[in-house]
Amino acid sequence: MYPYRKRLHHLLIAAAAIAVLSGCGSGGGASPSANPSAQGPSSAAPSAPSGTIPATPSPGSAESSPPASSPTPSETSGDPLRDKIAGMTLEEKVGQMILVGFEGKQTLDAETLRMIQQDHVGGVILYAPNVSDIKGTVSLINKLKKANAANPAPLFVSVDQEGGKVSRMPKDELVSFPPNATVGRTKSAKLAEEMGSLLAEEIKALGFNVDFAPVLDINSNPNNPVIGNRSFGATADLVTKLGMAEMKGMRDAGIVSVVKHFPGHGDTGVDSHLDLPVLKKTTDQLRRLEWIPFEEAVKQHADAVMVAHILFPLIDPDAPASFSKTIIGEQLRGTLGYDGVVITDDLTMGAIAKHYDLAKVVVDTVQAGSDILLAGHGYDTEKTVRQALLHAVQNGDLTEQRIDESVYRILSLKDKYKMTDRSVPVPKVADLNDRIRAWKSAVTAAAK
Repeated sequence: MYPYRKRLHHLLIAAAAIAVLSGCGSGGGASPSANPSAQGPSSAAPSAPSGTIPATPSPGSAESSPPASSPTPSETSGDPLRDKIAGMTLEEKVGQMILVGFEGKQTLDAETLRMIQQDHVGGVILYAPNVSDIKGTVSLINKLKKANAANPAPLFVSVDQEGGKVSRMPKDELVSFPPNATVGRTKSAKLAEEMGSLLAEEIKALGFNVDFAPVLDINSNPNNPVIGNRSFGATADLVTKLGMAEMKGMRDAGIVSVVKHFPGHGDTGVDSHLDLPVLKKTTDQLRRLEWIPFEEAVKQHADAVMVAHILFPLIDPDAPASFSKTIIGEQLRGTLGYDGVVITDDLTMGAIAKHYDLAKVVVDTVQAGSDILLAGHGYDTEKTVRQALLHAVQNGDLTEQRIDESVYRILSLKDKYKMTDRSVPVPKVADLNDRIRAWKSAVTAAAK
C-alpha cells in the first residue's frame, strides 16, 4: 500500500500547484471588459475595437458579478484600477457614474452629505448660486471633499466656467473673462491657450478639478438662443483651432476639460434647457461642419465629451443624441473612435424632463455608451438616477461588466490627473487678477 499512498501524495501536490498557478494574474471575471490604454498619459481611458463598447456577458454570468471584497494577491490582475474596481461594491461603482448638483445651497446640507457618503456619487457640480465669495467657496469645496474621504475614489468637483455669460466665479474678487466670441475675433491660438490656462488656474485655486469647457459648437445660426457668443465663431476651422488651444491650456494647467456639446449645438433654434431642439440634419451634413472640432478633439485625446439633448430625426428618430445608440455608440465611439469619458448634459433640462421618462433615459444612455450621468438639480433626481442604474443591473438590462467599463474610464481619468480630496487654502488672487487683466488687454488689442 505504501507505493500507492506515495503516488497519491505526488498527485495531490501536482494538483495543488496547478490550481495556484491558474489563479495568478488572471483577474478572472472581476476585471472590466474594456482594455487599459497603452497610449500613456495622453490617453486616459481604456480602448475597445473601433471605439465601440465590448460585448457584455449574459446577465448572471460570472463575468458580470465582480466580488465585493478586495482581491487576494494571487487574484490580482496586475492593473491597479481593475483591482480597485474588483473590490468595489455595485453601489460604489454606480455612484461613480453620477455627478450631482445642489442648486441654491452654499453649505453642505444633509441631502448633499447623503449623496456623497451613502450614495457614493463620483462628482459634484457647483452652479452660480453655490458660489459665494472666495473664502466661502473654498470652505464649501473642502467640506465636500472631506465628506468623500471614505469613498474609493476622489471627487470630481466641476463647474461651467467658460467666460462671458457662463461664468461662476466670485465677480467681486476675480476679474471676469470675455465670451469666447471676443477671443475668436483675435484668431489667435496663443491667446486661446492662455485663456484656457488662466481659467484652469482660477478654478483650481478654489479647489475645482473639472471645467465644462471648451465650447466646440459652431455659431452657424445667428438666431440660436443658447450658443451665440459662447462659440469662438462661425467656421469649423476657427472653432477647432481655438477650441483645441483652450483645451490644451486647461489640461496643461491640471484641469480636466470637457468639450461640448456633441454632435453640435450651434445650429439649433431652441434652448435645450427649456425644450427639445430638433435638427433635420443628416450624418453627412454633421460630418462636413459640426463634427469637425469634435473629431480633432478625439484625435487629441479629449478628457471627456458632453453629449447634447438634441433630436436628429434623420439619424435617430427615437432618441436625442444624449441617449442615442446611433450617435454615441456608432458615431462618437465607433466612427470617430472615442474611447474616453462620455457625459450627458444635465438630465433635468427641459429637453428631457418635458418629453421622456428619466429612469428609462438613464438606462438607455448607458446602453448607448455614456459613462457619467449629470443630475444637476436635486436629491430626488439623484435618487431616481441611482435606483434606475441599480435596478437595471439587478433585472439584467445592464450587466455589471458594462458598469465596470464606465467606472474604469472614470477612475482612469481621475488617476491621470492624480486627483485627491486634499483641502486647499484660501488663495491670494492679486497676481492672477493682474495676469487676467493683461491677457484681456492683449485680446482687446488683437480683436480690433
